[in-house]
Amino acid sequence: MNNGTKRSILRWIHLIFAIPIIGYVYSPFAELPNYAPVVRFVSIPVLILSGFWMYAGVVFAIIGVALWLAVLYLSGYGAAILSEVALFVGRKIWLVIRARQSKRSA
Repeated sequence: MNNGTKRSILRWIHLIFAIPIIGYVYSPFAELPNYAPVVRFVSIPVLILSGFWMYAGVVFAIIGVALWLAVLYLSGYGAAILSEVALFVGRKIWLVIRARQSKRSA
C-alpha cells in the first residue's frame, strides 16, 4: 500500500471517530454517562492513534496511545494531556540530537 492510500485511510478513520466527540459535547447533560465510556476509551485513543500515525509513524502512535490510556486511568485528563505534551517534547529533543549526530558523522 502506498503512502497516499494509507494517509487517506487514516484521515477518514480520524474524521469518523471524531463524530462521537461532537455527540458528547452537544448532547443533553442527562445523556453524558451514556457517551462517556465510548469517548474516553474508544474514540479518543483511535483519534490519537490515527493522528500520531499520520504525523510521526506507527511506533510513536502506539507509544502515544499507551501513554494516554495509562495516565488517564491512573491520574485523569490533566495529567494525560501533560504526558502527551511531554511525549512531543521528548520526540523533538530526540530528533534534534539525532540530526546533530548525523551532521557530525557526515
